[in-house]
Amino acid sequence: MSKKVLSKNKINLLILVYKNILLIIASIFTVFPFIWMIVSALKTKSEIMDTSKFLPSVAQWGNFIEVLTNSPILRYMGNSLFVSIITVILQLVTGAMIAYAIVNMRFKGRNILFLVIMGTYMLPTVATYVPSYIILSKLNLLNTYTGLIISNAVSIFGIFLLRQAFMQLPKGLIEAARVDGASHWQIIWKIVFPITKPAFITFGLISFISSYNNYMWPSLITDSPELSLVSQGLRRFFVEGGAYGTEWPLVMAASTVIVVPLIILFMFTQKWFISGIGDTGIKG
Repeated sequence: MSKKVLSKNKINLLILVYKNILLIIASIFTVFPFIWMIVSALKTKSEIMDTSKFLPSVAQWGNFIEVLTNSPILRYMGNSLFVSIITVILQLVTGAMIAYAIVNMRFKGRNILFLVIMGTYMLPTVATYVPSYIILSKLNLLNTYTGLIISNAVSIFGIFLLRQAFMQLPKGLIEAARVDGASHWQIIWKIVFPITKPAFITFGLISFISSYNNYMWPSLITDSPELSLVSQGLRRFFVEGGAYGTEWPLVMAASTVIVVPLIILFMFTQKWFISGIGDTGIKG
């Protein structure tokens, strides 16, 4: 009997070792591009082109100073933060209201409505560019933050994610609140939101990252340099024959600076993010 237990323990130990090895390898592949970006930001242009050396001979911290003081990268970051924060707030509000209506309100065509909403999620994003552009053009909202924000005010993914979280709430809790005279709005923000807060934070983080890094759609409807988001600004100022042309150390330094807000945001929300992924049943 003891031999069987020992053999099982050895098998479990081997499985654990293999899992850890695979996780370490996957982590190295995931982290390496960020390490390469930071290391490249500390090199000279000639050192970046020299593939025989990975580390710089002398760290060029001046690249970061040059980017922060002599480029509009901070303005681009401010533009992206402003648009992303407003977009996330709108998507959270609209997503919560639609998800709540689908889960907790009884009306004819509720299931059909959900199928239509999810059906639009299957459309390629590029298929919506032309009609969205025409609508914004007729409303005179091209080349404005208003048009950029309104066109992203609703997230199909957010509706689905919050619906999954709302479906796990006890029906009796919602019914008890209704009996006590609570309105739908009060139920959402005083009962549903506190219980499903990890799902809200998870969606908010995903939505913020998506909006912050968005490039294609903002490039189509905004052409003013003053309105550029970080992805547009990085290409316009540093790559497309701008102030630095092909000065790749400065491009890497700017890219590193751009990533900092996302890393800080994830550091403060990772606990709720992981919990939200598990609670809504979305697993890899």
